[in-house]
Amino acid sequence: MRQMSWYFRGAVLLAVQLGMLQSGALQSNELQGKPNVIVIMADDLGNGDLSCTGAEDLQTPHVDALFQSGMRFDFAYANCPVCSPSRASLMTGRYPELVGVPGVIRTHPENNWGYLDPQSILLPQVLKTAGYHTALIGKWHLGLESPNRPVDRGFDLFHGFLADMMDDYYEHRRHNIEYMHLNNQVIDVNGHATDLFTDWSCAYLKSRVGKSSPFFLCLTYNAPHTPIQPPKDWYQKVKQRESGIDDRRAKLVALIEHMDAGIGRVMSTLKETGLDRNTLIVFTSDNGGQLNVGANNGALRDGKQSMYEGGLRVPTCFVWLGKIDANSRSTERIITMDLFPTVCEVAGASVGHSIDGVSLLPLLKKETKSLAKRDLFFHRREGGLRYGGLIANAMIRGDWKLLQNSPFEAQELYDLSADPLETHDKRMANKTKYQEMAKELRGQVQRGGAVPWQKPISNLIEK
Repeated sequence: MRQMSWYFRGAVLLAVQLGMLQSGALQSNELQGKPNVIVIMADDLGNGDLSCTGAEDLQTPHVDALFQSGMRFDFAYANCPVCSPSRASLMTGRYPELVGVPGVIRTHPENNWGYLDPQSILLPQVLKTAGYHTALIGKWHLGLESPNRPVDRGFDLFHGFLADMMDDYYEHRRHNIEYMHLNNQVIDVNGHATDLFTDWSCAYLKSRVGKSSPFFLCLTYNAPHTPIQPPKDWYQKVKQRESGIDDRRAKLVALIEHMDAGIGRVMSTLKETGLDRNTLIVFTSDNGGQLNVGANNGALRDGKQSMYEGGLRVPTCFVWLGKIDANSRSTERIITMDLFPTVCEVAGASVGHSIDGVSLLPLLKKETKSLAKRDLFFHRREGGLRYGGLIANAMIRGDWKLLQNSPFEAQELYDLSADPLETHDKRMANKTKYQEMAKELRGQVQRGGAVPWQKPISNLIEK
């Protein structure tokens, strides 16, 4: 018999709390200064796969509303064009290879390319020193066992999926292993994963009504990652509405629209509870869209797995009522690891260790229009014949971008200001710039090479 979800058991208490809030008997922490924080991360959402970023065959009114309510970043980058490394950067504020996650963490050791450094300090650990209750609902993908499960690493609540991808959105398994958990307990629940994560998030928000401590909620959907498996009624609605749309694209559109509706329910709950009045909301994706399942990365070159812009640029916005201007926009280049120091500064949490990200709060509050000049590095290790366990890299310095999209291909140099589509390789035409950037990129590779990324496993068979 499948386990009942935890939020049903508290329904009566939550209803009482909501009634007391509406009558003024309870006050949320929004009256007490410290803001709540919600980070929503989609999985493989293409830079062009929202209505507000140019898609004409899908409707995402709820995410669009977030973009209109705060500051949109036109040049937001994921730390990596695949899942685990970008999530490691969100949680640590560091380049992923410097915390042991240069590639995707997977179930089978011979196909695993990351192991989160047990000594690294994660965002929930820092926020708890500032009095925050911390929750992660959704996809984790940074460890399958102790000591690298969410509650091992600082979260007060974990309600979600430990592994990389679900083989089925309704069965919630990977390699026939049940990876859906409530804290460290395996659970077996009914429903589409997107609906479950939405339900659990709404229940969590209701549970924070009347609490004196602020909260940090990291809501990480599996959607729209493969398998492209929307509920049938959502797929049928898209097919009926979008004349001429092919089946592949229709399924992806339906999966994205279904997630958007879930985000809308979360935002409605936030408003109904009054918690929206002092909550910073961040929306982003872990990497670009996967082209072979119909993703749209706008005019950008390539997609997920790629060091070209389509694999790295992600739709991102920040919303905070009364603090961040609605319909504001920035062209500064930001990156996933910047969320860590930004959230910490907003929360008044001191960061007493070395990180690589920078706080975006001065940009968000329009105290400055630009960040200090810095290089951005991108690093990915992967297996198979395409990568051979080696790494692909990229580096951005100003408007210049150096990349090696495969360890078996030559490096390429692009001037993004003149060539945003990355079509004209300037490596031979500008050898001085190429040599200068290649030297810095090698240095970053050396720094990452000093950090173990595979835990010792005695029964690992050489392949």
